[in-house]
Amino acid sequence: MAAITNTYTRFDAKGVREDLSNVIYQISPEETPFMSNIGRENVSNTFFEWQTDDLAAASTTNAQIEGDDITSFTAVTATVRLGNYTQISRKDVIIAGTLEAVDKAGRRSELSYQMAKKSAEIKRDMCSTMLANQAATAGSTSAARKSAGLLAFLKTNTSEGTGGSDPSYTTIPDAARTDATTTNLRSFSEALLKDVIQKVWTEGGSPSIVMAGPVNKQNLSKMAGIAGQRFNATGAKPSTIIGAADVYVSDFGNVSIVANRFQRERDVFVLDPEYASVAYLRPFQTVELAKTGDAEKRMLLCEWGLKIKNEKAHGAVYDLNSTIQT
Repeated sequence: MAAITNTYTRFDAKGVREDLSNVIYQISPEETPFMSNIGRENVSNTFFEWQTDDLAAASTTNAQIEGDDITSFTAVTATVRLGNYTQISRKDVIIAGTLEAVDKAGRRSELSYQMAKKSAEIKRDMCSTMLANQAATAGSTSAARKSAGLLAFLKTNTSEGTGGSDPSYTTIPDAARTDATTTNLRSFSEALLKDVIQKVWTEGGSPSIVMAGPVNKQNLSKMAGIAGQRFNATGAKPSTIIGAADVYVSDFGNVSIVANRFQRERDVFVLDPEYASVAYLRPFQTVELAKTGDAEKRMLLCEWGLKIKNEKAHGAVYDLNSTIQT
């Protein structure tokens, strides 16, 4: 059927108000689990340092003769001095004066809305960089300084595929690790995880977090001998699995299983958050740039570096494939 002749319809009318929701829907992930779990501190230079030390190995022969004198003294081992660089992360925005003035749906101030987005973006950049295979770089007038990521620090408690190797450094982690080639990637297994947790514990660490990408987070929940031992969670309490999922009950203590969108799928980290922090030379700050026209200019920046207080407190399973196991 058709409308009667001269029926005045929506297609003919002028001045019909648009129906635009006053809410902006955005689902881009903002969680930064690595940054959120480690500490934070302030530093006063672009190159910041700290010290580590170890106890002598336990001895079963430390028995002395009564009344004996010491004629030869044991050499004292000096502390190890480590360092990393800060890097500058920034975002910028320029908003025309007219756009800031007009009535907008979903936000009152375009400038404030865009700056909030930029802040979340910088945090994502920082979290990704901290878990990237990035070496420390001093920088120059023509090259940016770079903070070493976690992979450039870890060299003791690791498991890697054929061809993969840990970085070698003494004071500054200025070389990235060597990844195994794609043909030598491995399937993630409970044996690999247990091996690294044991290594961390043997060195004196108390790991409390296992952090994995989305694929290997799922593989953690499918490890043999685990699924039948899941406890049903009620309310807001996490489910506990003897071996995997939200809480992994290992032979060396409970560890939380945390999924992270901002790390490589080929890496799974075993972490003690007490021994890592973000070091800020300049915390997040907004800089109002010179006004040269009819627009507002802003720069959001943060100058930061990653501090791994003692790399032996952490571990990693490297060179894993991205296959969900059945």
